[in-house]
Amino acid sequence: MDSVLTIGEVARRSGVASSALRFYEERGLIASVRAGSGHRRYPRSVLRRIAFIVFAQRIGLTLGEIGAELAKLPVDRSPTRGDWARLSGGWTKRVDQRIAELQNLRDGLTQCIGCGCLSIDRCRLANPADQAGRRGPGPRYWLS
Repeated sequence: MDSVLTIGEVARRSGVASSALRFYEERGLIASVRAGSGHRRYPRSVLRRIAFIVFAQRIGLTLGEIGAELAKLPVDRSPTRGDWARLSGGWTKRVDQRIAELQNLRDGLTQCIGCGCLSIDRCRLANPADQAGRRGPGPRYWLS
């Protein structure tokens, strides 16, 4: 087996489009070396970094935040399970907040009639405490 992968191989193995891989590289999230032909070649360890990027995006981290987290990884060796655990360990609070937001959204759906007026005084989704009602009648959030 080769110790490096082409961009196509990385895309196929990671499930991430080649264009996204080039974008991640432009942002400094992953790195490649150029072959004599100018084509990108990635070390196999890039697959772990890509998995980390995808996971971090799913829990709501921005690419800037992801870059800051990845910068904490060692540059002289492939990251270990312990390295990854240290990075992700601080995200519990953020994940819990997202879960709470989604539960509130789910609970509020039963009261929503989907009219879009956003001035119903008890709309817990888009108009808590009838904030839109104080701005006047109608779909204020959509009109401004």
